[in-house]
Amino acid sequence: DGAEGGSLDRGAHRHGRRSQHSVARHAPTRLHAPSAAPAPPRGGDGRGAGRLQKKLGDTLAEVKQAHPAEVVELWTQDEARLGLKPVTRRVWAPKGERPTARARPAYEWLWLFAAVHPASGRVFWLVLPYLNAQMMQRFLDAFAREHAPAGKRLVMVLDGASAHRAQSLRVPERLTLVSLPAYTPELNPTERLWPVVKEGIANRSFDTLEELEATVCARCQKISAAPEQVAALTNYHWLPTA
Repeated sequence: DGAEGGSLDRGAHRHGRRSQHSVARHAPTRLHAPSAAPAPPRGGDGRGAGRLQKKLGDTLAEVKQAHPAEVVELWTQDEARLGLKPVTRRVWAPKGERPTARARPAYEWLWLFAAVHPASGRVFWLVLPYLNAQMMQRFLDAFAREHAPAGKRLVMVLDGASAHRAQSLRVPERLTLVSLPAYTPELNPTERLWPVVKEGIANRSFDTLEELEATVCARCQKISAAPEQVAALTNYHWLPTA
């Protein structure tokens, strides 16, 4: 992952209060204005974006036709595994000096789930201990409670992970899931958040998952406080407007 924190990293890291299995979504910001929305994604199947664009357009049209009096929004979802194994990044150092970073590798992990509304840059985060159908159910239920009240319908794009396709999964009533084409992670705008999240924990060592979670939550607060920059990263030009 490249360094994509940009002006998010101009100030010192902030540590917020830890909340179990959740991430707060408010924090002061000192971020600069965003750049233009990204160009079409590189790599993968060049036809994938066109197929997904049509699929999303058709799905949004169907939902709007079925619920003409309700607001319809397009969201995208993904998750990332973070752990006590340090994330390393290159850093500047005086000529002739070798920078060092404390490291005590351990193999304990947590999962950061995220859903982003590319058009506005709003993000919903949830920290969970695993990635499986049960945790995905918890994420969908929490997401729907916060972002799919009466009068609103949501279409969510996500990949084909087994936890997303489990037969036991019960999709909330106001939520419609749309799967990405196989082997096209570059088409998922939420993927663009992970390098930015990891910049907040790069070259740092954490003794416990609780300490890591607190730092990740503070980082997510900072990202959420800059929706214009999130939109600049995630609002691909070919996405339908919703």
